[in-house]
Amino acid sequence: MSQLILSLRNATIYQENNAILKDIDLDVNRGDFIYIIGKSGTGKSSLIKTLYGDLTLQRGEGEFVGYNLGNLKERDIPYLRRKIGIVFQDFKLLPDRNVHENLIFVLKATGWKDKEEMLVKVNEVLDKVGMKHTALKMPHQLSGGEQQRIAVARALLNDAEVILADEPTGNLDPQTSVETMQLLREINQQGKTIIMATHDYALIMKFPAKTLKCDEGTLFEVVQRTV
Repeated sequence: MSQLILSLRNATIYQENNAILKDIDLDVNRGDFIYIIGKSGTGKSSLIKTLYGDLTLQRGEGEFVGYNLGNLKERDIPYLRRKIGIVFQDFKLLPDRNVHENLIFVLKATGWKDKEEMLVKVNEVLDKVGMKHTALKMPHQLSGGEQQRIAVARALLNDAEVILADEPTGNLDPQTSVETMQLLREINQQGKTIIMATHDYALIMKFPAKTLKCDEGTLFEVVQRTV
């Protein structure tokens, strides 16, 4: 079985009609932890959105979790997203449902039917992120760090092969950011691939990993000490 989980060849990433990243060649293997850094507007989020099917790969070749990004059909996108977990900067929890109901909603939306199996899965992911005690709380009753832990739990629901994290610490204070990163690194050490867009250089120095930089339309690897 191939260890390659993402392959891009001569790929161009578009933001609206503008080519924001050009001629990308990138391989990511199972179990990798990859940072994507760069200033706002340099293409970090657009690259992440291309990977989860929100933006179309218009030029070049790309394969991600077994799907051809260049030929991705609308009907394939839900199946692609079942193989990945996405963690956003602003958590995106449903405000009118408690934590348990937020997670059940995702399971139902991705095809789960059995109530007992759903309950077991929800308890499993909440336990994994240390949040079982919050199951009946509403999102507004949780701190930002707790909400982000729930968002990470949500990303784990379908045994995702990859976690895509788009500025996951962007709305968190420094201490909570460190705790969120520790959680992501633990998940990575359990075998999950993580691709994380961030502008938090302090975290990169504290939790070093392979780092790619978006700058002036290109994506290139940077040596840790020069970040």
